[in-house]
Amino acid sequence: QVRLVESGGGVVQAGGSTRLSCAASGRTFSNVAMAWFRQPPGKECEFVAAIIWSGGGTYYADSVKGRFTISRDNAKNTVYLQMNSLKPEDTAVYYCAARFLMGVPTTPHGYDYWGQGTQVTVSS
Repeated sequence: QVRLVESGGGVVQAGGSTRLSCAASGRTFSNVAMAWFRQPPGKECEFVAAIIWSGGGTYYADSVKGRFTISRDNAKNTVYLQMNSLKPEDTAVYYCAARFLMGVPTTPHGYDYWGQGTQVTVSS
């Protein structure tokens, strides 16, 4: 059984930085795409970033490009989301997701495994 556990987040001032972690377990993480999604208050879940575990290719939503960086540590089976220059509109519950198929979808339906989510609040 695949398990994803997010950590990090909390309350950050606008313009500040924070890093989210997603520890993965339960399966060999080689041919997998890992992604971060977020759900702002009262809005739908939206794609933030994704990374191909084996090749390291990365993908970003336009709203975070240049500010957020997704990376992974193979030895620790952990994916990170470094978030810089945070804005109040980045406030959301952030979720880690995994997909054991080819492709990197940007919709939640394309991912089979999800973490419990972690709250990030950016104060102005």
